[in-house]
Amino acid sequence: MNDKGQPKVIEYNVRMGDPETEVIMPRLDCDLVEIFEATGKKNLIDTNLNIKPDSCVTVMLVSGGYPGNYEKGKEIRNLNLINDSILFHAGTKFQDDKTVTNGGRVISISSMEKNFKDAAKLSFKNAEIIEFEGKYYRNDIGFDLEAY
Repeated sequence: MNDKGQPKVIEYNVRMGDPETEVIMPRLDCDLVEIFEATGKKNLIDTNLNIKPDSCVTVMLVSGGYPGNYEKGKEIRNLNLINDSILFHAGTKFQDDKTVTNGGRVISISSMEKNFKDAAKLSFKNAEIIEFEGKYYRNDIGFDLEAY
């Protein structure tokens, strides 16, 4: 959290959860399996962990009512129109030749660009394109990081 220009930690996760993973994984510029194998052998120090310098922004699309009660089975449209972003399906399933909602956190949209502002712009643009009944996403967070 940005508090008057000073970083403040409000939560520390030691697991690769959702949506944290969706902004880290696209920036990896190395073999993830190699990292896992080195970790298992307790030899991580000799592994090259290369991170792309670009910024990544993830926007999570959720079902209306989330985190409380929400309906499932809503058809998700326009997934084929998404360009230059990675879609991570979380609460979806394929049913009757259609992709439908099946959870509270439905899809995350991760976009990589040279800077945070452009990455956010692309993720939000693609968030508008995807359609399903009750779709909701936050568009008011992360902008205190624009300098990064």
